[in-house]
Amino acid sequence: MKKRTNLTSDLKNSVVKAFDLPADLAYGCVMLSVTGQSELFIENYRGILEYKDDHIRIQAKGCRVLVIGKRLEVEYYTNEEMKIKGCIEQILYEN
Repeated sequence: MKKRTNLTSDLKNSVVKAFDLPADLAYGCVMLSVTGQSELFIENYRGILEYKDDHIRIQAKGCRVLVIGKRLEVEYYTNEEMKIKGCIEQILYEN
């Protein structure tokens, strides 16, 4: 069974490389864009796990993202993306 998974994974990796596809589209990876220390755009997330004014924890496909700061707030969110604003001090990835 494990051999089949490796073949499927290898095939997918080959297609991604051949067509030069972005990793966020091909694998559903979380994508973060930070503007200074005051704005964070997150794409390809699955949900908000915890929301406080000093930290926001977000579930992504392969990990969790913890945003730590002051006066943090989710300015908007859709099924695909969200914008966090405030004084962003740290961004941590958790397994």
